Amino acid sequence: MDSGTPPGQARAPTSGWAVEADHRHVFPVRVYYEDTDAEGIVYYVNYLKFAERARTEMLRLTGREQFAMLQEEGIGFTVRSCTADYLSPARLDDTLEVHSTVNEVQGASMRMSQRIWRDDRLLCDLRFRIAVMNREGRPARMPIDIRSALEPHVVPPPS
Repeated sequence: MDSGTPPGQARAPTSGWAVEADHRHVFPVRVYYEDTDAEGIVYYVNYLKFAERARTEMLRLTGREQFAMLQEEGIGFTVRSCTADYLSPARLDDTLEVHSTVNEVQGASMRMSQRIWRDDRLLCDLRFRIAVMNREGRPARMPIDIRSALEPHVVPPPS
């Protein structure tokens, strides 16, 4: 079957998109069988996985990749704290969007809000503190290019 991809090039999965008007990153997610329990409802921990994927793709849109940062600079991002408010269930075959917003950037960490939506219904409201860590598990300074890319887009967390 012809995929429409030029020879020698791989088709890349989506990294989502930036919404400049309110500085959100939007990442689409489809709910698969593996994401659900026996009743076809998304298992609670999978919302955290969807959010992790969205943060990774948001970083990718800044021109940086997690694995390269670890290999080349010896640093990576890790969740220091998380709160989750599960408001309504997602179900098998739902199409969701993870909306990510940076709320604060500090020297070695940032705060983020991530909200998971199905159409106009908020399903899960997540708040994270993300730390930059070195290979030894100690705090490290956020790379200046990432900090510079994020700071102009910082917005207060949703209420």
